[in-house]
Amino acid sequence: MANFVKTFVQICNYLQDPELVARFQHFCGVEGTFPDTPNAPDSGVSEPDRPGLRKRVQQGAQSSDAGVGNGAAGDGPTPQVNGMLGDDTTGPDGSPSAAAADSETTIAKPLRRNSLTGDTGQEFLIHNKFLFYLFTFGTELGNEMFFIIFFPFVLWNIDALVSRRLIVVWAWNLFVGQSTKDMIRWSRPASPPVVKVEVFYNSEYSMPSTHAMTGTALPFCLFMLTYGRWQYPFLLGFCVALSWSVLVCVSRVYMGMHSVLEVITGFLYTLLILAFFQPILGKIDNYYMMGSYAPLMIVVSHVGFGLVAFSLDSWSTSRGDTAQALGTGAGAALASHINYQLGLQLDPPLSSLPLTLPSLGVSLVLRSMLRFFIGVAVLLVTRMIMKAVTIPYLCRLFGLPMDDVRQARQQMKVELPYRYIVYSVVGFSCACFVPLLFKILGLA
Repeated sequence: MANFVKTFVQICNYLQDPELVARFQHFCGVEGTFPDTPNAPDSGVSEPDRPGLRKRVQQGAQSSDAGVGNGAAGDGPTPQVNGMLGDDTTGPDGSPSAAAADSETTIAKPLRRNSLTGDTGQEFLIHNKFLFYLFTFGTELGNEMFFIIFFPFVLWNIDALVSRRLIVVWAWNLFVGQSTKDMIRWSRPASPPVVKVEVFYNSEYSMPSTHAMTGTALPFCLFMLTYGRWQYPFLLGFCVALSWSVLVCVSRVYMGMHSVLEVITGFLYTLLILAFFQPILGKIDNYYMMGSYAPLMIVVSHVGFGLVAFSLDSWSTSRGDTAQALGTGAGAALASHINYQLGLQLDPPLSSLPLTLPSLGVSLVLRSMLRFFIGVAVLLVTRMIMKAVTIPYLCRLFGLPMDDVRQARQQMKVELPYRYIVYSVVGFSCACFVPLLFKILGLA
């Protein structure tokens, strides 16, 4: 038994090693432009005495100022621009660079800066553009804009029941993952040697990977909910779910955001969560729709668990994600209750199962596209308006200056209600208001 534990610990240490991430990145054609004498990087392991976001942000700022991380970008011609910067043929001193020998080499920066921490990341070299775009797509499958597109599309065009239950699993899965991160408190993989291809989530803790968790929960829960309800081959559904999950998981290692151990843990953790939800998900959905006290339970549970999560540690961007997911879940659940009580959106009878995909025609495609684009436009406008109204109101309510929104949102008393209010309204609009609008427009 002792030998087994020792071997297991050794395997975990190996899978957690940032050098393993760096070797994978190099294999995939990612090359950092690190200085010759970098400062001592973060250890990449648990630091229980870390003072939360302040230390993480300060380290990121020092790294950017000193050129430690992906490379010194301060002297470049366009250091503020994220994304592909084009082929490079000269070094910083004007001499031919190593990249010039390879016409496929491109200088790049992280695609998105962190709007709250201000971290924009630093330049790196891409030798394989196909893998860069593939894994960029993979990591976007776990980001906010994908969820704004995916859940409404399933709800409005495919199956409302499946979408409702997916949102339940997604919200609670993300809550459990983010809360676990803030209890374990492991730092992101150390840079160097790891190249930070993405910096948006760099201020968060990293164990387990919540991208891996949502990237596993969504496809496998979708498979779990639709197989037998819809007619399609088992092997096709399983392969799509597995491919989706693997792409998201591997993309997090490629981006330098997670170790291999953290990704594997996120994958296995989600399988346990899905096993827990599988026998009770239908009962939860039915209670949300039919329970007399369902609205009260929805609000209390989603707000209450969010408050518990926010008390675990100091502020970080993960708190916003937690509140956002719980807020969206609460809004969608309240909408499903109202829809059922008013008979606005009824599920197909059991006698009609299994459902079959309709034949694609011009009319069906156009109607689906109209629903999708009109609906998403409504959601984006709703989000924009709610943001514009909620943040200034909360700043006035708590006596905070409104000239620095980023600083205000780092206050828990602003960020928590802001995320809940904005995304509960978005979730409610998605599941109730937009379908009602479709009926008015004759698109239902």
